[in-house]
Amino acid sequence: MNLYAIDTGYFKLDGGAMFGVVPKSLWQRTNPADSNNLCTWANRLLLMEDGKRLTLVDTAIGDKQDEKFFSHYYLHGDDTLDKSLAKYGFTRDDITDVLLTHLHFDHCGGAIKRECDRLVPAFRNARFWSNEKHWNWAMNPNPRERASFLRENIQPIQESGQLHFLEEGQHYSDTVALRYAYGHTEAMMLPQVEYKDKTVLYMADLLPSIGHIPIPYVMSYDVRPLTTMEERQSYWHEIVEKEYILMLEHDPVHECCTLQHTEKGIRVKDIFKLSEI
Repeated sequence: MNLYAIDTGYFKLDGGAMFGVVPKSLWQRTNPADSNNLCTWANRLLLMEDGKRLTLVDTAIGDKQDEKFFSHYYLHGDDTLDKSLAKYGFTRDDITDVLLTHLHFDHCGGAIKRECDRLVPAFRNARFWSNEKHWNWAMNPNPRERASFLRENIQPIQESGQLHFLEEGQHYSDTVALRYAYGHTEAMMLPQVEYKDKTVLYMADLLPSIGHIPIPYVMSYDVRPLTTMEERQSYWHEIVEKEYILMLEHDPVHECCTLQHTEKGIRVKDIFKLSEI
């Protein structure tokens, strides 16, 4: 198996929304905001090459929305999905599977593209993987998440016939298990990969960045913040005990890290790139 970090550029979100009740005087030490209180975030995807399968985990925001939509998120940077795939000798057509951690627009928007007046899969040869519990949650969104679950990102996947569901407890492959979290949204999937005698856990929105490691640093976007804190408490101890490597989807600087116990609680230990494993 080979793992690759796929950088697709950066976007901005309100710092207060990203850190919830934590005061700006604390979170700005790790994630400084601009004059509009916006912090920069990455859209860093995981590409897994395993035998005949080439799986892309999440698809970033994509480019099919209108100018008004993108004006809220300030997309910037030189990296794109296609450029990053090409760096490793791949194209979109080589992708056999797309594993969606969850269906918020910054994680699945790139799954669908505009083709003239049609919305079609951006990966024409791929199977798209979700789970039925989260899919139904996204198709019938609550008021809090309605702005994140965009029907134009989701429904065309189902209409294409390329959608498949995984059951909770089902492994994605012999080397990839799926862990679940319920605080950020219903049944978010976290791929846990056995790689080079180590365990790599793709954190999606359970841990957006290194700045979010302290347990109370929970995003305002989370539908069940207390559940997120409970999940983190459990996951963090397991991560330290079993020496997992964490891959960070939204950290604007750091790709991977490990955790350790300190006098202040569990904090970052080592920081490195996925290619350095």
